[in-house]
Amino acid sequence: MATFLFDSIVFGPIRSRRLGASLGINLLPVNSKVCSFDCIYCECGWTNKQQKGKLPIREEVRKYLDEKLMDMKAKGEELDVITYAGNGEPTLHPEFSEIIDDSIELRNRYFPKARIAVLSNATMLNKPKVVAALKKVDQNILKLDSAFDSTINLLNQPRVKFSAEELVKGLKSFEGNLIIQTMFLRGSFEGKTIDNTTDIEVNAWLELVKAIDPKEVMIYTIARDTPVIGLEKVSLKDLKGIATKVEALGIPIQVSA
Repeated sequence: MATFLFDSIVFGPIRSRRLGASLGINLLPVNSKVCSFDCIYCECGWTNKQQKGKLPIREEVRKYLDEKLMDMKAKGEELDVITYAGNGEPTLHPEFSEIIDDSIELRNRYFPKARIAVLSNATMLNKPKVVAALKKVDQNILKLDSAFDSTINLLNQPRVKFSAEELVKGLKSFEGNLIIQTMFLRGSFEGKTIDNTTDIEVNAWLELVKAIDPKEVMIYTIARDTPVIGLEKVSLKDLKGIATKVEALGIPIQVSA
């Protein structure tokens, strides 16, 4: 199915179903997806085996963000959040930590009430500088699609050494100062059934959420085209059923369908 790449470093603002008026930042090449996962549901398509194009340098990101925020401020435009997402995994950028520092400074100058968010698959939590940078932002939104390695391997197709056990260890290190994001879906891929909404899946996931004790959970389902045909959107009713179980743990939850 058709997918897309972001063709600039700074894009938007767009209306995000989870975050509001969001100005996006892409730290990856504009013509290639670069990621440590190869999720079968990713709107950016498949991860390239070899990186094409170059990463923007810190000075470029700062320049374009400065210009965009200055222009938005002059026009009286609304901004809820500056979001690091784009064509892959933002924490792979070697200057990620320094770029976050620049973003905080520019945000404080132009839109001090706006949040800074990072959408991450949490594969780089073995790097202390990445963890320290994520702890500085308002919304460090980290992926946990399943409690089971077999499901993660099917859904997320990790391209690095990865296990749910190590992931949870890294997520616990935030001591609750994080947001868990989970994609729920059904379907099939390469002859295997996919469904992380079963009782076994959800109950095991809930145990990990309880252990991590995040400040918030975000659950969502497919909203755009995916690289794999045969994936199914989960109903709002089913998502709300899962949300009720998270609320029972005393953890705030946001549902997007």
